[in-house]
Amino acid sequence: MKEEPISVFDIFKIGVGPSSSHTLGPWRAAERFVNSLIGRNHLDTIVSVKVLLYGSLAKTGNGHGTDTAVILGLSGYDPVTMDTGTIPRILEDLAQSKTINLAGRRKIPFDPAVQIVFLNTQTLPFHPNGLTFEAQLADGDSIIETYFSIGGGFVVKENDEITASIPAVTLPYRVNTAEDLLKWHRETGKAIWEIVLENEKSWRSEAVIRKELLHIWTVMQQCIFTGCETGGTLPGGLRVRRRAAELSRKLLQGASCLDYQEWLDRVKTTGAGFNYTLDWVSCFALAVNEQNASFSRVVTAPTNGSAGVIPAVLQFHLAFCGGTDDDVVRFLLTAGEIGSIFKKGATISAAMGGCQAEIGVSSAMAAAGLAEVSGANAEQCLMAAEIAMEHHLGLTCDPVGGLVQIPCIERNTMGAIKAITASQLALQSNPENAKVSLDNVVLTMWQTALDMSNRYKETSEAGLAVNIPISLSEC
Repeated sequence: MKEEPISVFDIFKIGVGPSSSHTLGPWRAAERFVNSLIGRNHLDTIVSVKVLLYGSLAKTGNGHGTDTAVILGLSGYDPVTMDTGTIPRILEDLAQSKTINLAGRRKIPFDPAVQIVFLNTQTLPFHPNGLTFEAQLADGDSIIETYFSIGGGFVVKENDEITASIPAVTLPYRVNTAEDLLKWHRETGKAIWEIVLENEKSWRSEAVIRKELLHIWTVMQQCIFTGCETGGTLPGGLRVRRRAAELSRKLLQGASCLDYQEWLDRVKTTGAGFNYTLDWVSCFALAVNEQNASFSRVVTAPTNGSAGVIPAVLQFHLAFCGGTDDDVVRFLLTAGEIGSIFKKGATISAAMGGCQAEIGVSSAMAAAGLAEVSGANAEQCLMAAEIAMEHHLGLTCDPVGGLVQIPCIERNTMGAIKAITASQLALQSNPENAKVSLDNVVLTMWQTALDMSNRYKETSEAGLAVNIPISLSEC
């Protein structure tokens, strides 16, 4: 296994939906390409740009907004900071002017119907999510660069190494597998989150780590609240009706809230009982992924398609179990390390591994995080992650119409509930009696991914995608 230092802030990225691999990744690739042109002093000599989308990016790129992401990335917009409400106007202006402003500095002719090419029958060998940028210069020369969006917003340039969000370092506790994590735990007596924190301090101070993790949670909170206050129909030809806002109002007995804190206070006090709590967990997850499907700001956890699982489980803990900001930090550090182990040992890309690589991994991450803040020891945290993934093995990715809506949104509710169940099972179990380890499951997941037909890997060529009476052209 190749050594790959990964920060928790690589696993949890703030971005724009609906897909980390098909939206955020191509967006970042387009940014890198433009920055490459700037670095070579070629931006002012560009006369045209063409983008070729391959494999899964081509087959489901329309529904995932890959073309929109590429346009925004080439134009110099940042998914972390841009006002997502301006996206429709930007696209409308481009459609009318047939002009793109590269990096906000160089206007050239650009017709998306001509300059963005969906090569549905071609797949590049390295990864199904490939895209090539071709820039023509005034002197007749051209610059061609190929990138791969490998899941969770991670981007690789052809023949280059993976680009993380921060510089690579030598970590005090090298962790590639769950067994590595257990070794450090046994040698130091540190909890998983403490080991991860020490590694994170190789990049940032402890104060900054805490501040940025709490900011990640703030973005998740706002996504839940906004989703619970926003009704209507999701964009795309499926005409899926939003459910989170209606469910939230029903559970709150018709109340509408002005801000997150007022809403959370009402969630805690309006009802009680198992059904009430269960409905809210589903509502939290629905809210996030309905926002994700609407080109809104979300946090990859570890992907956009699975962005609702971890916020739903963490919100469950804070709303119904008396969690604190300290719990948020411990939860996210623990969950992030589990996501890193899956990325290193298997994949977090549905185009490589099916939905087990997204909802399955997010459920495992959430299960471990919840176990940690519920008093579990390190062994029980890893057991919780194992249980959650074990019961997602083989889950396919078959988005109807190429949109991150059916079955993706509901799958986040299932992943959240499985995470809570897995955590409870682990808390009531002795890991010494377990027959299956987390590393066993990571290996099995990867083997399953290799065996899985490519038709079930985010291509919309099998499963629900071909058995629901909806035409791709409608989306």
